[in-house]
Parts: sequence; structure tokens; C-alpha cells
Amino acid sequence: MVCLSIKKTVVKSLKPGSYFLIEEEPCVVVSIEKSKPGKHGSAKANITARGLFDNRKRNVIMPADRMVDVPVIDKRTATIIADMGESLSLMDSETYATYDIPRPTDEDIATKIELNAVVEVWDVMGRMKVVRVKKD
Repeated sequence: MVCLSIKKTVVKSLKPGSYFLIEEEPCVVVSIEKSKPGKHGSAKANITARGLFDNRKRNVIMPADRMVDVPVIDKRTATIIADMGESLSLMDSETYATYDIPRPTDEDIATKIELNAVVEVWDVMGRMKVVRVKKD
């Protein structure tokens, strides 16, 4: 794990659509419910999140004033130069470096994949994912 790819934030500042780590897995917040502080403790946050890479639903309850890790997402554009079935070969639009990444499992994205299409790629903690196909 690269330390530069993580920053800290407080749980109460998270909103639906925010990203944070649950058990070292980058997740997107689907919903968050915050309770008021009671007689015997601090406010709690009940967070429902979905894994960015594995799509697994996760539920955590934690103090609202706790610090959590937030992944830094490096968003890049790349061109598809080869389709190898299970993976795609991409060329970065800025550095012209080539790399292979797993084929997207999301049907909306997978149906739009074709040779020479420009895609948006997210690099999260050293793992890469195609998040959308850009229109010309």
C-alpha cells in the first residue's frame, strides 16, 4: 500500500458518493445515517457502502468523530489499443505508457468498449479500473 494514495477525514464529513476505506478496500458511500450524541456516548454514524472494485455491499457503524482513510483517486484518460477478452490494453493519453487492466464488469461500460475508444481510468491505491467510455 502506498502512503501517498491515502488522506484522512472525519466520519461526520462523509456524504453519499464519498469514498473511504473499509478493511483496506476502497468503497463509495451509498447512504449514511448520523445519530445524535446520547447521555453515555458520542454520535454514531451508520454507513452503507459499496466496494469500488468488488461491488460488495458493506455496512459499518462507527463514532462520527473518528478519523478514517480516504483513497486519493488519480483520474486519467487512455485509449483502448487492444481487447484481449478478459483484459484491455490501454495507452495513457498524457504519458503514452501502455498497460493492461481487467475488463470492466459493468454492462453499461462493457457494451461501449471498442478499439480506439477513449476511456476514463481511475488509479486507486495502485489498482486501476475503467469507469466510463468518453464520447468523441
